[in-house]
Amino acid sequence: MLLRLAYLSMTNAFALLRLLPTSDRGKDVQILVLRHQITILERQLGKTRPRFSPADRAFLAALLRRVPATVLRQFQLPVRPETILRWHRDLLARSHGAKSRPERPGRPQTPRSIRLLVLRLARENPTWGYRRIHGELLVLGIKIAASTVWQTLKDAGIDPAPDRMSTTWADFLRPQAQALLACDFFEVPTVSGTRLYVLAVVEHSSRRIRVLGATAHPTAAWVSQAAKNLVMDLDDAGNSARFLIRDRDGKFPALFDAILADAGIRVVLSGVRIPRMNAIMERWIKTCRHELLDRTLIWNHQHLLHALREYEQFYNIHRPHQGIANTRPLHPLPPPITDRAQISNLDVRRRQRLGGILNEYHHAA
Repeated sequence: MLLRLAYLSMTNAFALLRLLPTSDRGKDVQILVLRHQITILERQLGKTRPRFSPADRAFLAALLRRVPATVLRQFQLPVRPETILRWHRDLLARSHGAKSRPERPGRPQTPRSIRLLVLRLARENPTWGYRRIHGELLVLGIKIAASTVWQTLKDAGIDPAPDRMSTTWADFLRPQAQALLACDFFEVPTVSGTRLYVLAVVEHSSRRIRVLGATAHPTAAWVSQAAKNLVMDLDDAGNSARFLIRDRDGKFPALFDAILADAGIRVVLSGVRIPRMNAIMERWIKTCRHELLDRTLIWNHQHLLHALREYEQFYNIHRPHQGIANTRPLHPLPPPITDRAQISNLDVRRRQRLGGILNEYHHAA
């Protein structure tokens, strides 16, 4: 109502200023009242009896309280003069009531920082109810009522804890990613038609890729040696992986699983013709084909190894990954640039890999 009343007052005040140079006060007020009546009737066209909103009543009462009686009789108002007087009394009563109220009635509002903390605790701990969140706040030295926590969650549209406890597969697998590896073979044809088989391993948590090698004949001895090299690389990097996902390809001999088992890594087989059980590895193979192999011709075994080593460095060191919040496997994101002078004078240089197939961008030294 107050906003509507302020709007009516402002718009009609400007209209009054526009009419003052050409008319006397009584005529100006009469024109304003008649205009407002027309607005009310147009708004309720088709109704047998017009209805005044509280803002309309307050505006007319304030406007007509100083109009002479002789002028007031000339107005063809849809209400009686007693009604105007009653509206004016109500307006005065509301004004006096507003002045008599205390400036800040009721309890003080909960600080914004505490409300944000309550929402953060609820978001980071889906199983916590409002009483558990209230207890955690007390541990932090923040004393508020449990009902305040409940009201804050309700105002934010956060469901009770039992309704927030549903777990998605992504939430379930994310804490397990640190212990998961995945590997797979993929085929690369050369210009001469020779088929080369590449074996690669990816870490689920960091998305770091390891190309274990490529060969035209993936024999049991070659695959077993690749497993030994993988175990040594993981030990050097301090990786604590405990499971490795692979498919049921016949290229993997029993010795491959035995070597990993001796290192404390259990092999988990994916289902038959279910590539989604090894989705991260399959996604990397698609990315490698799209960004590298589909954009160049592979001449021989040496050329393939050179291209894969370059792409492995690019993938692990420079390329951002959406699955891990656009960070890089071996390097975190740099702090954002906040200096306006530095932003306005950017000097970004390009570094090309493999003749321009891959581009890296860096700030000039």
